[in-house]
Amino acid sequence: MQLSSRMRTLVQAHLVDTEPYDPMFSPTRINLSANENTYGLPDAARTAIDEALAEAVLNRYPDAMANPLRDELASWLGVDREQICVGNGGDEGIFNFLFAFGGAGRTLVTCPPDFSEYAQFAGLTQTAVKQVFRDPDTMLPDADALVAAVATADLAIFTSPNNPTGDLMPLDLIERLCDACPGLVMIDEAYMEFAEPGASALALLPRHDNLVVLRTFSKAFAEAGVRCGYVVAAPDIIDVYAAVRQIYSVSCLTQAAALAALEHRADFEPVIARIKQERARLHEGISALVAGLPAPARTWPSSGNFILARLPQASRIRTRLRDEYSILVRDFSYAPGLDGCLRITVGTPEENDEVLAALAALIEEETR
Repeated sequence: MQLSSRMRTLVQAHLVDTEPYDPMFSPTRINLSANENTYGLPDAARTAIDEALAEAVLNRYPDAMANPLRDELASWLGVDREQICVGNGGDEGIFNFLFAFGGAGRTLVTCPPDFSEYAQFAGLTQTAVKQVFRDPDTMLPDADALVAAVATADLAIFTSPNNPTGDLMPLDLIERLCDACPGLVMIDEAYMEFAEPGASALALLPRHDNLVVLRTFSKAFAEAGVRCGYVVAAPDIIDVYAAVRQIYSVSCLTQAAALAALEHRADFEPVIARIKQERARLHEGISALVAGLPAPARTWPSSGNFILARLPQASRIRTRLRDEYSILVRDFSYAPGLDGCLRITVGTPEENDEVLAALAALIEEETR
């Protein structure tokens, strides 16, 4: 996107070349590009959400801090209400983190390949970024390099499970990072519900008052369209979030839908378990398809609801999946460290069957 000459003279100088976030969406029959929960809402949860939405009071402003939702989250997570701030998606939690604690003269450490929004929001807030790249083969972080980097930084954001590589940030490494960083360390746990029990950094909060944990309802809770996320941190950090957040950023409808889903969280457990089973099957299937191909074709194990695969002619395969099979996956070939990589969301069994069959045909055709 190119701003008009008029806008280039009016907009703040550091925003002149800012590009909008591009989800690379195309209408297709099967959409496995955005790591959404393609199973949708369980019936009981959907009924409860519909009833809550119907009862929402629309002529009054919503609860400014979403306190009923904060209370239910606090009960579920075993923390105090004062440790939680609800936002308009996890994106607001990320932006306000950089808006409040970053800025000109301050540095953020990231560990790419990771969520591109970190660097984008850093640019919007004039926060410098120091990138410590992952191992190009294993896609795992260099622990010692990360610790050294955060020791001279103001902020850090790491994803666990990481998008798009799927690996978990070890808890002992998170503790080292919190100990080393003079500022704040955010762990983005958007996909944590799909990971193994005991992997969450929430357990570290009592020992590290500079730790911020980000969660969302967009993934496991199948509410990407609702736009609700939250951060969990020390109360004085939450005080800052409350001070800088946009007023009434979380609508009464969003609060009602998120609270109803959370109250019916047990109904999501079978869906999450099925996604984990399908993740293993999809990973095994794609791994078998690339097993006989020359390096660097491969897949990586994942603790999220997606699989990262490096394929020959990846961009062509992505285009052909879209155009010939009406299946949309995400092409990361343009991103540093992800040459030839596609990220494929774990879908329903039927969707995964179609993906595996289409990939088998296309890989054979493209590698003849």
